Amino acid sequence: MTDRRRADRGRTDRRGLAIAVAWTMTASGVLVAVSIVSWWSDRTTGPLLALDVTAGVLGWMLTPLLLYRPVLATAMLTALAALSPAVTPPATIGALQVARRRRFPVAIGVAAAGVAAHAVQGAWRSNPGMSYGWWLILITIGYGALLGWGAWAQAREALISSLHERARRAEAEQGRRVAEARMLERRKIAHEMHDVLAHRLSLLATFAGAMEYRPDSPPEQLSRAAGVVRDGVHQALEELREVISLLREDEVDADGSRPQPVLADVPRLVEESRDAGTAVQLRSTVEESEAAPPAVARTAYRVIQEGLTNARKHAAGQPVSVALRGGPGAGLEISLVNPLAVPGTPGFSGGAGLVGLTERVSLAGGRLDHEAVDGEFRLHASLPWPS
Repeated sequence: MTDRRRADRGRTDRRGLAIAVAWTMTASGVLVAVSIVSWWSDRTTGPLLALDVTAGVLGWMLTPLLLYRPVLATAMLTALAALSPAVTPPATIGALQVARRRRFPVAIGVAAAGVAAHAVQGAWRSNPGMSYGWWLILITIGYGALLGWGAWAQAREALISSLHERARRAEAEQGRRVAEARMLERRKIAHEMHDVLAHRLSLLATFAGAMEYRPDSPPEQLSRAAGVVRDGVHQALEELREVISLLREDEVDADGSRPQPVLADVPRLVEESRDAGTAVQLRSTVEESEAAPPAVARTAYRVIQEGLTNARKHAAGQPVSVALRGGPGAGLEISLVNPLAVPGTPGFSGGAGLVGLTERVSLAGGRLDHEAVDGEFRLHASLPWPS
């Protein structure tokens, strides 16, 4: 596709150049003819007529070169203009081209050379209808006008080119922002999926493991465990819907029946872990918990959820202590502490939970710390809570 565009652009450029050459030669030819006719209309023909015709034809033939080598072509036309007024039109066209396409000092030099050439022309081929001084002043004014016109055209082209470049950069920047937004959205989905499903699936794994290793359990216990697994799968699907609504930045699901997690949901989360066999001690001294901002409440819920999930993964059977404290203006402090797993105890980990959780807390304006010290794993999060 890129090669085709380049080929089309090349054909367009060649077609435009051919049109410009045709127009330039046509205009130059007409002006050369008009100059010769007007100069000799009230004069007796003589040897100078042949000079003007020859110089006019040479100037007309040099005109296409103005589009390729404007400075060189204009220099040759200026030299011919010192010999014949028939070359004045192509020479002035060349001065305009130089003013449009070259730096201003170069254009001034070419214009000065043009004035000097016409001064020589007027010195030995005087115009009976005007004094030499006034004629030279008009020539100087004409070249000055060409300089101004060319400088204005060059500035306009530069402005248009810069606007096109800015538009291209803006389009590229917009494309980059869209790509970054998509990447951030994918990361958000991945983090949300991990936070939501890891907790639920770890509960299912616990009950499924109990059913596998205790097939001799009473039918009532097996039926209860199967029911928990079934309810857990259903809740996992509901959590997926909750993730989708969160990514759409809604505060509820599409049907408006399931709000996002709040601090009041923490006891329910703890009870789920207790039902899975984890001894969880919850201490909450949060003031006005129902007034917590949605982002703060949701992040706190995810921190506790991830902490309990990690405890079941890495320290199965060990008790977990959960502490919540804070309030409006004081911020929200979350602490989870559990003993480290006994060496040799099997565990599993994807290694991404705490990384995603750290990023989530950071996006909420808080800070997350975790460390293993004195035989315990400690997770602590601080979240801002404006008053």
